[in-house]
Amino acid sequence: MARQVTLMKDLHDELDKLLADAEDCDLIASLATDLAKRATFRRLAAQFREMAEQLKADIAARTASGET
Repeated sequence: MARQVTLMKDLHDELDKLLADAEDCDLIASLATDLAKRATFRRLAAQFREMAEQLKADIAARTASGET
């Protein structure tokens, strides 16, 4: 049981990190003067958010199946 709780905590920590990384990339993009770099960091932010959404779905599925 403790192992499952640790796993869920780790997943939530990873989710928080992905969302923070997306915010950081958005900030860098907004400060970038080079258009290519701005686009790159916007793309990275979108990818981090997509990964976060996938992880949210995984967490929800594990919670629904009782893997908490």
